[in-house]
Order: sequence, then C-alpha cells, then structure tokens
Amino acid sequence: MEKDRFIAHLQFEKRYSSHTIIAYRNDLDQFYLFLLVQYGITDISSVSHVFIRSWLVSLMELKISARTVNRKLTTLKSFYKFLLKEGIVTQNPMRKVTSPKTASRLPVFVEKEKINLLFDSVDFGSGFPALRDRVVMEMFYVTGMRLSELVNLQDSDFDFYNSTIKVLGKRNKERLIPFSDKFGALLKTYLSEKSAFLLQLKSLHTPQTSGLSENKSFFLTDSGNKIYHKMVYRIVTKYLSFVTTLSKKSPHVLRHTFATHLLNNGAELNAVKELLGHANLSATQVYTHNTIERLKTIYKQAHPKA
Repeated sequence: MEKDRFIAHLQFEKRYSSHTIIAYRNDLDQFYLFLLVQYGITDISSVSHVFIRSWLVSLMELKISARTVNRKLTTLKSFYKFLLKEGIVTQNPMRKVTSPKTASRLPVFVEKEKINLLFDSVDFGSGFPALRDRVVMEMFYVTGMRLSELVNLQDSDFDFYNSTIKVLGKRNKERLIPFSDKFGALLKTYLSEKSAFLLQLKSLHTPQTSGLSENKSFFLTDSGNKIYHKMVYRIVTKYLSFVTTLSKKSPHVLRHTFATHLLNNGAELNAVKELLGHANLSATQVYTHNTIERLKTIYKQAHPKA
C-alpha cells in the first residue's frame, strides 16, 4: 500500500524521528478514513483538491487549531510529492490547496535574572538524583539541545579534552556543542557521583541491577536505568516552577531561552543556527523577534522622544 511505502521512505531514507513518523502516520490514517467515510474513496489517485479542501473544512469545524491543520497539510504535501515521484499519481492536488493563516507566536523564554536565580539560589538537594536534576536543567540551558537529544546522550559523547558534546539530532545529523570549563567541572562531578551511585545499586544484587553495567546512558533514573522523556519533563516543570509563572514550562522553553539569551548578548545568527542544529536559517530567525522586542522596550525607556 502506498501509505506504508511512504512511511518506510520516511523511516529508512529520510531517517525521521519516531515521533515524527507517528505524527505522519496518524495524519494519513485520519485523511484516508475521512475519504472512505465521506466519499467512499479508497483509491488515492482519484483524490482531487476538492476532497482535500473538504477535509480541511471538517478539521476547522472541529475547532482544530490552524497550526495543527497546517502540520497535517505538511504531511499531505510530503505524501503527494512521494506519490508523484513513484508514479502513483500524475498530478499534485496540493498545488491548489491554500494553508490557513496562523497567528505568529514568539518563542517563550525565561528572563536572564530568573535563570540566574534558578542556578544560584534554588536548592536542588543532595545525593545523586538531586545532582542529576541540576545537570539536566543546566544541560538544556548551556547547550540548547532538544529533549530527545538529551535523553539519548551516552557517556562516550563527552569530549572533556576539547570541551564538546557530540549530539545526534534530527535525521541522525551529528553536531558538536561546546561547553565551558565551569560546566565541564559539574559534568565530571556528576560522572563521579553516578559511578558511586551505580556501585551502590549493584551491591544490592537485585534482578533490577543485573544489567546496569551495560547501561552507558549519561542520564539515569533513580533505579539506574536510562532516563525517559516524561521524567525529564517532570524535572524541568518542577524547577522552572520555582522561578517563573510562565504557563508553559518545558524543555523546549529552556532551548528557546538558550537561543534568545545568546542573541541578546550579541551572538551571530548563523552561530546560533549551528548550535541549535537547525537545517535552515529561517527556523532560527524566529528568535530575533524576541531580541527586537527587547530593543523596543529599551528604546521606549531611554529615548527622550519615545
């Protein structure tokens, strides 16, 4: 089936992440179900732009946001591009489909003063779990890496001689992120504490500790296993709640904060692009809006004619 071939193309040729592939599959399943229920269509080659527009209208009537609808349209655009290349269809109906407009949203970030408060004044506690939580928070802010990148970090990804971290980003693209001597010292302390923590767990000789020696993940749970996405979310939400009232408190907020603070302090846009692992500059340019808003505030406060 052409849908399965497309998903395999994304997985093995494009090397999309598992989360992206799941999203694409769900979008296509919804589209195919709509065609079947509303029009009795099972042959994708017989679908015109009229049917796709009808699907968009049905989504909007369900109060689905324009941003989500546009993401589903992106799925269909990629799908039809694949179908054309494979000769399954002869025309691309997406050319006659217009995406709904979305309200521009500035990236949410934490102010520098509150970040300083987080790392200088918040008590993370003692012991390995507390140190791990602190390193998780600093890792996001110091490097700007994605949640999936942090979760998949291995001990071998750290080069303390060159002060860099090797990160495996989207589509399996590797990049190196530098870190400071101060953060490097914290990382070494963490590794030392982690070794002692693992030795302590192994001394218990329980079935749960039998495979710990093979686990090379950098971040571990309280039971010595690889850290997971939901746990990282909980850590970030917990500690951001101590210093900010932002409604959104996620790892991506710290990524936004990393980029915004760099640009506010004079970093070049291209350099920030490379650090974030963006494929193109347009994805990074969104952070310049926050910088411009800051400049407007300074202008209004300082200029006599403002």
